[in-house]
Amino acid sequence: MRYALVAASLLALAGCQSQSGGGAGAARDQIRAVGSSTVYPFAQEAVGLFTQANPGMKAPIIESTGTGAGMKLFCAGIGSQHPDIENASRRIKKSEFEQCQANGVKEIVEVQIGLDGLAFAESDKGPGLKLTTKQVYEALAANPYGKGPNKAKTWKDIDPSLPAIAISVFGPPSTSGTRDSLAELVLTKGCESDPAMKALKDTDEAKHKQLCTQIREDGAYVDAGENDNLIVQKLIANPDAIGVFGFSFLDANRNALKDVPLNGVEAQYETVANGSYPGARPLYLYVKKAHVAAVPGLKAYLEAFAKNWNPDGPMTKRGMVAAPEDVRKTNADVVANLTVMSGADLK
Repeated sequence: MRYALVAASLLALAGCQSQSGGGAGAARDQIRAVGSSTVYPFAQEAVGLFTQANPGMKAPIIESTGTGAGMKLFCAGIGSQHPDIENASRRIKKSEFEQCQANGVKEIVEVQIGLDGLAFAESDKGPGLKLTTKQVYEALAANPYGKGPNKAKTWKDIDPSLPAIAISVFGPPSTSGTRDSLAELVLTKGCESDPAMKALKDTDEAKHKQLCTQIREDGAYVDAGENDNLIVQKLIANPDAIGVFGFSFLDANRNALKDVPLNGVEAQYETVANGSYPGARPLYLYVKKAHVAAVPGLKAYLEAFAKNWNPDGPMTKRGMVAAPEDVRKTNADVVANLTVMSGADLK
């Protein structure tokens, strides 16, 4: 009987595919997720937990595409040629949600799986930089405070108290949720240290966004792709450089890297958990409810997160920071009930 139900569900998914104009293709018996490189190791941890608990099922396929690129794939439609899950290092944007709705992805389940920190790191042989959000903004902005193209070559050009070493930052591409977090949590905060920039948001939001978040393209900031391990290797090879990536990658490489404190706060499990670290951020899964009945094991895969995201659980041992207890309970209920998000509060 169970196999008959699975077969019927797969036929239903194939039907969704044809109705959404997706073209030919066989229904899937394997979960497919796309999205964030930051969430990727936690998604892979869930794969291991899922396959242990469900030995007869195929292991889910997880692709590290970056949050932004993953959202485009996720929101392209319903059907077996489209992914079931989007892993995200930021919340879905209103524009992305609307694109999903327009393409027939009507019922989306939003699950906050835990916390992460946007970490700044250097080689353990590095100069021991300590930065503020204001200094990071002035070093990386294309047009700091709207006063003209960024001419700063060294950190000392930004602040006389900093060393005279070249500004060299390896970070995520524009398709990455980590890049969005860099813009929102660090660059914008640094930009708004100038009262005129803070006031600009109320009078010209588009110009505010451009001046506060556009990153220079003269080589001071290097797009390292969706490969955080590559950034780690770049830092080891370039002791004066800084890398920007998820906290878990810093935590996993503390034998070779050291933290660059931000506003006097180091990226540690405790500072991310209590929100005192400026780069703390939530991590998400987005799931197509229409696929749950059609793709075998999809809900069980979500449960692999919910059962193991507690402090001292497998997810935190992998580097994720556990969300507060009330957040974990709320999101465990979301998984249990497959609660559909409304999207009303998105930006």
